[in-house]
Amino acid sequence: MPRLTHTARLEWDGSTGEGYRAYSRAHTGTAPPAGASLRLSADPHFRGDAALLNPEQLVVLAASSCQLLAFLSVAARKHVDVVRYTDDATGHLSADLRHARIERIELNPVVHVAAGTAEDLVLRLVEQAHEECYIARSLTSEVTVRATVRVTRRCPPPGH
Repeated sequence: MPRLTHTARLEWDGSTGEGYRAYSRAHTGTAPPAGASLRLSADPHFRGDAALLNPEQLVVLAASSCQLLAFLSVAARKHVDVVRYTDDATGHLSADLRHARIERIELNPVVHVAAGTAEDLVLRLVEQAHEECYIARSLTSEVTVRATVRVTRRCPPPGH
């Protein structure tokens, strides 16, 4: 299989001439060929705009998204009917801001599956997905997954 590459482009305009406190941290990120762009900033602790996503949030979001996609893949291959998935993920930055790093990312997915699905099977698939998630494997941060499984009775389609 050929090696996959992913490209990204950042754009920032402004001036740092007035010093650290004065320049805008806002910038735009794109990842062609996707047409979407993101307005980004620094974390508010680093004088950024809290209304915009920041790089630390994007790392946590990438780990969470990769876990979701890996899980859906393994579940589909095992014919497990997943009907909803949410994750409230948290990243923990080290206290030493001079050598700051995201030390730990906690993923907390809530997996809703169709009636008749064994909870222990879903939890094994969550673990398998974690082992297959290349974002988690790429990070030096500890990534933990604490999943909750909810068995959901699927509603019939409208009109039935």
